[in-house]
Amino acid sequence: MNDRIMEGKTVVITGASAGIGAEAARRLATLGATVAVVGRSPEKTAAVARDVGAEPLVADFARLADVRRLADTLLDRYPRIDVLANNAGVVLSKRSRTEDGHDLMFQVNYLAPFLLTNLLLDRLTTAGPARVISTSSKGNRFGGVDLDDLEGTRKRSGMLRYGTTKLQNILFTRELARRTQGSGLTATAFHPGVIATTGINRDTPLIAALVRYRLLGGLVTLEEGAAPLVHLATMPDPETANGEYYHRLKPNGPAHRQAKDDQLATRLWERTAELLGVPVA
Repeated sequence: MNDRIMEGKTVVITGASAGIGAEAARRLATLGATVAVVGRSPEKTAAVARDVGAEPLVADFARLADVRRLADTLLDRYPRIDVLANNAGVVLSKRSRTEDGHDLMFQVNYLAPFLLTNLLLDRLTTAGPARVISTSSKGNRFGGVDLDDLEGTRKRSGMLRYGTTKLQNILFTRELARRTQGSGLTATAFHPGVIATTGINRDTPLIAALVRYRLLGGLVTLEEGAAPLVHLATMPDPETANGEYYHRLKPNGPAHRQAKDDQLATRLWERTAELLGVPVA
């Protein structure tokens, strides 16, 4: 068995300064990949990068200018990108707006990865077979996409807004797979499980307490949570997963009824591209 199956591959992981992103970076580096570790905290990002012999790249997805600078850096330094893991995310109970004027959770979870992927799309589709992997959540089932209210301003609950961003990730994945069909690029999304030790819920006290005291079912370890990302990055036949949403290691995971609405996926892509001012292919 080849234990260096990612030798010669370049993997970009956002949200890699902690949690499943950091764990996946470590595991993929062990498998031989060159990993670009992207995170918001300079100190934490540098520490993970040192652990895996990788390059630290600091970007705060609450600033779209940071996303654009990150894309420029990646294009400058990596002639090919084999895997883009859109893993950065946040859960917030209270509303907050970014300097770009968007809902913070909407921007970090959905808008920024959409922008980053589009800025890297030519590289992803021309330098060889590539994969875009997006971290979603089973919470997508509690969301709902309204094309006239993309940022969920009419939703009072933070968890409903969070679920909507994760549903948007799934629709983005579905439409990306359709738009790039035949290019060699594949796109997948996954639910990692509810991680017992992650800090993503620190701004939602109730959920954080439920996780801390293990009152939620189906808790998984950090290693188990990173496993789906590693699996999707290394599976030998990614075409079989193209456009799919995985519940951990199983395809066709439980999702909101809108998750397989191809027309909605197309219209969401177009509305998002218009919002960001990026070309609609």
